Amino acid sequence: MQVSMLSVSIGAAVLCGIAEWASWRRNNRRDVDRVGFMPWRGIALASACVAIFALAFWIHQK
Repeated sequence: MQVSMLSVSIGAAVLCGIAEWASWRRNNRRDVDRVGFMPWRGIALASACVAIFALAFWIHQK
């Protein structure tokens, strides 16, 4: 269980980084009319919450 919670935390943190990078790219795009459909800010927030909770569960079970 410990390894799985740590891997979930790492995976969610990586997803949070990718979502923040994609959100930055969306905010700095050249063509204003080309908007995307992915809610990158919401994905980053949700994955950060998952990463924090999974890390807390991993630390608590240690």
